[in-house]
Amino acid sequence: MDEFVVYILYSKSFGKTYTGMTSALITRFHFHNFKSTKGFTLKYRPWIVIHVEFFNSKTEALIREKELKSGKGRDWLRLNILPNYS
Repeated sequence: MDEFVVYILYSKSFGKTYTGMTSALITRFHFHNFKSTKGFTLKYRPWIVIHVEFFNSKTEALIREKELKSGKGRDWLRLNILPNYS
C-alpha cells in the first residue's frame, strides 16, 4: 500500500514556507535542497521539514495540501507550527 505525505518545508534564512505532497518524502526533500535547478524552492535553500501528515490515499493528501495552502491553512501554520521555528 502506498502512503502519501503532505509536508511543510521552512527556510529559516528567508522566513519562507513551502507546502507539498509526495509518496517519497526523503527523495523529495533531497530534490528541494540539492537537485532542483529551477522553481520556488531553489531560491530559498536550505530547507528543513517542519511538519508532516500521512495519508492512505492520494486524494486525501491532495485535499489536505489544498487546505494548508488556503488562507485558513496559512493562518493555522503561522499560529501552530512556525512559532516553534522562528
